[in-house]
Amino acid sequence: SNLSASCWSHLHPVNMFNSYNVKFHHSKALTSPYPGSHIERSQVPEDKVGWLTEWKDYNPVEYTAKSVLARPSWADPQINDEGFSPKFNERDGEVERKSLNGLYVVENGRPRNPVGRTGLTGRGLLGRWGPNHAADPVVTRWKRDGSGNKVAHPVSGKNILQFVAIKRRDCGEWAIPGGMVDPGEKISATLRREFEEEALNSLQKSPEEKAKLEKQLQKLFSQEHLVVYRGYVDDPRNTDNAWMETEAVNYHDETGETMDNLSLEAGDDAGVVKWVDISEKLELYASHSYFIKLVTEKWGAHWSEDPGSECHE
Repeated sequence: SNLSASCWSHLHPVNMFNSYNVKFHHSKALTSPYPGSHIERSQVPEDKVGWLTEWKDYNPVEYTAKSVLARPSWADPQINDEGFSPKFNERDGEVERKSLNGLYVVENGRPRNPVGRTGLTGRGLLGRWGPNHAADPVVTRWKRDGSGNKVAHPVSGKNILQFVAIKRRDCGEWAIPGGMVDPGEKISATLRREFEEEALNSLQKSPEEKAKLEKQLQKLFSQEHLVVYRGYVDDPRNTDNAWMETEAVNYHDETGETMDNLSLEAGDDAGVVKWVDISEKLELYASHSYFIKLVTEKWGAHWSEDPGSECHE
């Protein structure tokens, strides 16, 4: 999870949104049963999510999935395993244990979710104690008619933006194609790799086909792009000791020429992939709708039929 400072600067962010001040509240991180299990979280009332609120009787359920305990390459050992002494809040060998949201508390040897209680301790489905870093490439183009003209929304009058969406195999929800940053991997490489794997099925392509794909995508992924969001994600897999963080980056194909020549093909964790018209009616996985909304604001694209809802809070 190579999320070091030099790696971030590699992204040449333009017009960075002031998204660090976004106040996150747990919603999806409190849902039961926990994904892929029958485990019910301990119920956490809204007024007791924050750690600053004293709650002596808080007794969360402990759960780490068997798939994580089997110690695949992407997972840490258990905290008390002999020889495991993670360096929290810093770079730990090839693994980045720094949070994008600043320092987090480590209590009894376990990192504590910076946003608050989730009703579940352990790691659930997440491999790392503390932050689990992901990258989400938001690939967009303008919706066009048969003559190649941009299509405006009949109510808002704003042009309609489309993005490449995948239907996740694990939960059936629509999402931005994305995935985990491998240890030692630059985030720019993760963004591109995940898009190729999930939206273009690159893992099933021959070396020749893959090389052709790379060449076609080079222009899109090397142009100026917008870092839409960096930080904590309200994700249903989060626990008190492990949580998702992401960098969402928008790659916009202004003319449509690059993406029109590529056939979308679902692969890896994606069941379906397609271009989707963006509007506030979209229901997407985790915090993805929020990321998409920020992209529409950047391009002045259609979001809502209600003119009042597009104002900044």
